[in-house]
Amino acid sequence: MNLKERKAIVLGGTSGIGLAAACMMRDKGAEVYAVGRSEANLNTARDAGLHTRQVDVLDEDALQALFEELAPFDVLVSAATGGGRASGPFLKMDMAGYRGSFAKLWGYANAVRYGAPHLTDDGAIVLVSGAPARRATPGSVALSSVGGAVEALCRATAKELAPRRINIVSPGIIDTPMFAVADEQREAFLGGATKNFIIPRAGTADEVASAIIFTVENDFVTGTTVDVDGGWLLH
Repeated sequence: MNLKERKAIVLGGTSGIGLAAACMMRDKGAEVYAVGRSEANLNTARDAGLHTRQVDVLDEDALQALFEELAPFDVLVSAATGGGRASGPFLKMDMAGYRGSFAKLWGYANAVRYGAPHLTDDGAIVLVSGAPARRATPGSVALSSVGGAVEALCRATAKELAPRRINIVSPGIIDTPMFAVADEQREAFLGGATKNFIIPRAGTADEVASAIIFTVENDFVTGTTVDVDGGWLLH
């Protein structure tokens, strides 16, 4: 797929990985709509030269209205978290927090269910999962469960969606605004979390975004997961 003059929607496209992917597609000539909930983040996306829409991916009616407004489109990316994510030992975990972590799955399911009918025949969907889906670390049961479900959703729908394509990009530890801690604490946390990786540093949003672009542009890739994790799966 040549992105020039294509139309793309990026859910969760107003910060972090989603914003980086939206900007890369814009730079390749696409008409890009960055979708998010936060007004401050929407302003950031506008300043970056992107079209914006304020929609919560868990609001099915609003999401359907968005897709109908912008249809047809060629690319649909979802990097929206959907809400909070629980962490810590599973046997001590508040189960409401565990269930709440699946808001990401429901947001992605909404995106695929309501977005795919408006996708062009050679269009592509990309969902952002995470390395814990296939290599969980202590305290990441919720992340692993949700990520595994997202990857299963991709594989299960790939045949149904053909000739449209759907893929997963699975990041490891990425330095994005998700880690809302001060600079020194941030550096210490990210450094400690990645010191045993083959590539001993956190990744960048642009490094993950470039994998998203790969799955969009490569017409021979569908139903698969592209890892951008610094060696998370091998450490």
